[in-house]
This record gives sequence, structure tokens and C-alpha cells, in this order.
Amino acid sequence: MINPKGEYRASIHRFSLGEAEVTTIQDGAHIRKPINPPFSMEKSEADIKKIADANNLPSSGFENSYTPTVIQISKQTVLFDTGFGEMGRGNHAGNLRRRLGQAGYAPEDIDVVAFTHCHPDHIAGIMESGALAYPNARYVIGRREYDTWKDGSEIPPQRAQNREMFLNLLPPLADQMTFVEDGDYVVPGLTAEAAFGHSLGHMMYRVESAGKSLLIWGDVTNHYVFSLQHPQSTVGFDDDKEMAVISRKRVLDMAATDSLLVSGHHMPFPSVGYVERHGDSFRWTPASYQLRM
Repeated sequence: MINPKGEYRASIHRFSLGEAEVTTIQDGAHIRKPINPPFSMEKSEADIKKIADANNLPSSGFENSYTPTVIQISKQTVLFDTGFGEMGRGNHAGNLRRRLGQAGYAPEDIDVVAFTHCHPDHIAGIMESGALAYPNARYVIGRREYDTWKDGSEIPPQRAQNREMFLNLLPPLADQMTFVEDGDYVVPGLTAEAAFGHSLGHMMYRVESAGKSLLIWGDVTNHYVFSLQHPQSTVGFDDDKEMAVISRKRVLDMAATDSLLVSGHHMPFPSVGYVERHGDSFRWTPASYQLRM
């Protein structure tokens, strides 16, 4: 008689990138229903089912996973986004800090926390039990992203609770923050790049080491099929939906043209892969053994 062992999923993935080391760590994952919203908001149920069937996916819902990235470069350990933290625990998320330990990092080892943007799954984990989760870190954030959330006048109404979270967490750390614009260096070999739209000041980060490149694109696209294969499609998660489409098309075209290795916060774990042209659109191709050769 077979004795089922239950689900088992890898949650830590590490590889070398030139002289840098990259680790992706899954903070958690949620099954969400339906698909529309948040994806394919202009499409019919029949259209969505057709897309899902063509990609061997269910049409009733999707998995939303959350994968921060850690890099060691230029004698610095940089964490990109902090996951849900305590607010995610008990609800299949908030695992980043514990899994960092499993990956060989103490919270005190993190030299830089670089934010792509200020949505909850990216900033909530900055605190732990009332203290800083990464006590030795300085913080890097896009100037427009920080200023927009602090001012509040452009933040969409559905993000009101999110803004309260921002005000509680980030402005008290302003003295420890480095505010970056498009093209600014974070540390040697790490550059900030603008990709506004998903949030009003959303940033990406490009890693360059010994001739190898990695684009940490945050939430430029939130699903490897429903938004990546359909970049013009409206996504409910995007704060400036028109600008998000423009950025998504631009970044996907760049990634495909330049054969860029990508780490995407919501791509299927281990969340590392490539964007390939597929007809008049794009397709996500997970990285495999090429990272070990």
C-alpha cells in the first residue's frame, strides 16, 4: 500500500553569476481565484480558458508566488525586497527570514536591502518582533517611489491600507536610506533601472559580474503566462495600468533582444529564466543547467 508523503517543494536556489553569487528564496505562495481579476481583465472567460489550456494551466485560478533575491557582489550581501514578514505567517507566506538562515545567511549578514517597490509582499518583512529584521542594512529605494508614497496624492484609493503600511515602516528609516534614480549605482556591479507602472516609481536592478548579467525585475510582469505572454493586457495589481503596459513591453523586448537572465519576484520558483520571442509576443523559459556550466 502506498503511503502518501504529501507535497514537497524546493524553496532555495543558488548559482554563480561571474564572480557574484545569486540565491533566490521563496517567501511563500498563495492560490488565488479567479484569474480575472486581476489578470486578463479585458478578456472573456472563454478567452482565458483558451490561454490556460494552451499552457496546460487551470482556468479557475492561479498560484501567486513571492521570491526575493539575494546577491553577494563587491563584498556586499544585497537582499532585494523583504517578503510578507510576520503578516504572512499562518497564511503560506512570511518565510524569507527563516529560509535565509537555511541558505546560510544570518539577518546581520545583509548589508543592503534594495526595494523594487512598496507593495506589501515587498516591504512588510522589514520588521521582525518590533525591531529591524536586518539590523545592519542600509536601504535603497527609488526616489520617485518613496516620494510618491510619502506624498500620497497619486496613490490609488485601493492602496490606502498599503500606504499606511508604508508610512509606518519606511519614513522612520529615511536617514538610513539611499534614494536612487534610473542609472544610479547601488554597489559596484549593481545598477538601478526605472520601470514605472506596476507602482508609480517601480525600480529594477541590473547585476553585472565578469561578463555575466542578471536583471532583477521585481513585478514588471506578475504571471509568466497571463501577463508575460500578453503584455498589453490590463492587470489589476498595477497602480498605473497604462504605464505598466508600456514598461512591460519595453522590458520584455529588451530581455528577449539581449538574451538577459532574469529573476522575477512572481515567476515560477526558482524564478530565474529568460524571455524568448514567441510569434508576436513572448514566452518565459526557465533557466536550467546553463547556469552551472
